[in-house]
Amino acid sequence: MRDVQVTAAAGVGRRVERGAEAAPLHGIAALQRAAGNAAVTRWIQRAAEPPQAGREREYAMAPTEHGEWSDFCSMMREAGVADDVVDDAWQLVLGGLADQGQVNAEAVRLEGVQERRDHAASNTWFWDLVKLVGNHLEIKTPTLALWSGGAAVSDHAWAKGHTPLERTRFGRVLDRLVVTPDWDLKLPMWSVVSKAFVSRATGPVHIFLRAYDPESVLVLQEVPQLRVIQQMNPNVTLHWHPVYTQADGTLREVSPDLELVDDASYASRDLCVAALYQYLLRVHDRGNAQGEHAYRAMSADLAANGNPQD
Repeated sequence: MRDVQVTAAAGVGRRVERGAEAAPLHGIAALQRAAGNAAVTRWIQRAAEPPQAGREREYAMAPTEHGEWSDFCSMMREAGVADDVVDDAWQLVLGGLADQGQVNAEAVRLEGVQERRDHAASNTWFWDLVKLVGNHLEIKTPTLALWSGGAAVSDHAWAKGHTPLERTRFGRVLDRLVVTPDWDLKLPMWSVVSKAFVSRATGPVHIFLRAYDPESVLVLQEVPQLRVIQQMNPNVTLHWHPVYTQADGTLREVSPDLELVDDASYASRDLCVAALYQYLLRVHDRGNAQGEHAYRAMSADLAANGNPQD
């Protein structure tokens, strides 16, 4: 068993007791190493503030008290992440969640939709997080995958031989954690991690759609980022796949002649979305509950543009 070491810093200790499987306690020294002096200043300011609603701020002050701390450690170690990186990454996750409420409040006061989204994803804790764990977002397959329409679409992309964010080492860890029940706090973290993931594209990118949502992270953030990357690297090409869920839950892709096939790749978003919309309008069985969500999402989108379908 290794010795226990405690270093005091502004009243906070860091204990290391690996041999006994005890989790390290974060302190200001660890936080400074992970995110610099500005993060330490915010940490000290938070300690002096009165308690607020929600537990995110409490956990940022005492990270190892979070119920998923041990699970995070185990999964990160299984992913091959060094212990000191695990410690710092957890501090950055919880510190970011604690500050995200304020960042969101600032974003709401901005006028443009994209401007609000960009500001919500400007949380420096999360950007420090991807700097720390960026190498653990690497893909093992030749091609990167993006998707929209539910986790089953991500699984479909993986089965086809492409790597979505959730199948990277760090993405898999985040995907298995709850961390906070407040999605408004968690979504910006995923947005930042997604940007870091997309920035790794160096070749073909396969994009899978079960339903087209013009307000999705895929459409508003990921694809525009890929367009910028394409200007610098012509090897980055986009391949679009319209996906339909059959009554038995299996996913197939929609061909140009509206047949369900194993693989249907389109060179543009518009061709892909047109095939998906046409299939849902003309072929979809309203008795197929598995495909009904996509049908209704499509109908709502068309109705919003003056083309009601029901």
